[in-house]
Order: sequence, then structure tokens, then C-alpha cells
Amino acid sequence: MSEEKSFPVLLTFDLDAETLWTARDPENAKRPIALSQGRYGTKIGADRVLRLLAKYRLPATFFIPGMVIEAHPDLSRRILEAGHEIGHHSYSHRWLDNLPPEEERLEMDRAWNIIKDLTGEPPRGYRSPAGEFTPQTFSLLLEYGFAYSSNFFDDEAPYKHVLDGRKTDLVELPFAWALDDAPFFLYSNRLVGRVMAPPSAVLETWQREFDVMSAEGKCYVLAMHPQIIGRGSRITILEELIRYILGHPRAYFSRCDRLVEEIGPRL
Repeated sequence: MSEEKSFPVLLTFDLDAETLWTARDPENAKRPIALSQGRYGTKIGADRVLRLLAKYRLPATFFIPGMVIEAHPDLSRRILEAGHEIGHHSYSHRWLDNLPPEEERLEMDRAWNIIKDLTGEPPRGYRSPAGEFTPQTFSLLLEYGFAYSSNFFDDEAPYKHVLDGRKTDLVELPFAWALDDAPFFLYSNRLVGRVMAPPSAVLETWQREFDVMSAEGKCYVLAMHPQIIGRGSRITILEELIRYILGHPRAYFSRCDRLVEEIGPRL
């Protein structure tokens, strides 16, 4: 990578669909209107995102639960054929800290095999559903040969995890709630206390985060959900952000797996 293009930008999308709702509360499976909020992501939002990425010829990483890949194989293939990475996001999106160890392993194994069957290769990256690990998650990631995790909030630059006093080859691509669309936009009459932020405020937040991270030479990881960012008022701010970043001389867009291949040996 040239000196001019030295600041990596990662656009990541968690394509959770209905699992965002069924994993939160199994009773939501009986609530068709609640589920329709997730269905919007696979019905409209994902294609809107794909068109935007294609317009600017940008690579991205999609973290997709195995259950969603099974339910939407054509969409999953279109994401892959557009040149994007498909990362591991569990099988059912159930919260790991509510699962016994044998069920966490099953979630890992089922989705790992589904992604391998779809792409022809094992998944390289993992993002946890609902943003938490259990005491055995790291062991599973190492056992299944993952190259990176994108889960932790403790830094703004990639680093390798240290476990039991030993540096591993597992690279962390950290992000933050300030760089996630859900805290700003995820609303439901069943999520008490939630309000929606104006898109202009979110754009300002994301631009200012970019300004500071680029000035300090960090790594910009934006986490989004097609069912959220795919809405008309929100996809426009993502496009504005993309145009803003493209105007920065040192910034370049990458898939998570390709960035880790590039920088991993140096960490």
C-alpha cells in the first residue's frame, strides 16, 4: 500500500434480518409485524446497500447469520458475486452469554459450514451476535482458524489478541457504538426508551470520528445493518460519508479479510 493510501476504512454490514428479533425474544416469532422490521433488510435494505457500493466500486464485509444465508441463498450469492466478503455472525443470532457451551459450539459449527459451502472457503472473520463473548469463545475462534475478530471497543487500531500471556495470530478490528447505526436508529415500540436520531446528527458523528482517526492514523470500522441503514433517509448519509471519505487523500476502502492479510504480519 502506497504512502498516500495509508488509512484503512472498513464498511461492514450485519445482515441479521428477522434473527435480530427472534434472538432477542423467541415470542417475536409469533409477531409478524415485529418480524417485518427485520425482513425489510433482506427485501429492500440489502439491495439498496449493494447498489450504493457498486456505484462507488467499494468492497465491504457482510456478517451474516447462517440461518439468514439458508433463508436467502440468492441474496447471499449476489453479495458474494459483487465481490464482498461474508463473515461469520453465528447461526441464529442468539446471545452467546445465554447459551451453554455445547450450544455455542453448535452455533459456531453450523454457520462455519454454511459459509464454507456458500463461498468455497472457511470464513475468515467473526462478529458476535449482540456483542459479547463467553469464556470459551476465544478458544473456538482459534480452533476454527479465524484470522480476525471485529468485536472489541478497547482500541481504534488493529491489534493481535493476547491469551494466557501469549500473542496469538487473531487480529482484532475494533469498532464502537458511535460507529454503529443501531444505537442511533434502531427503534421499536417493544424497545422501551428508544428514540431515533436525525440522520444529520449521525453523519456529523461519523465524519468527526473519521477526522480524528485519520489524523491519528488509526482504522475506521463502520458497523451497519441493512434493515436500518437501508432506509431512504439513512442511505443518503452513508453516501455522503462515502463521498467525504473519498475526498481524503490517505483513505482507502478494504474488506476486513484483505486488510488483515495486509497488516497482520506487521502487528
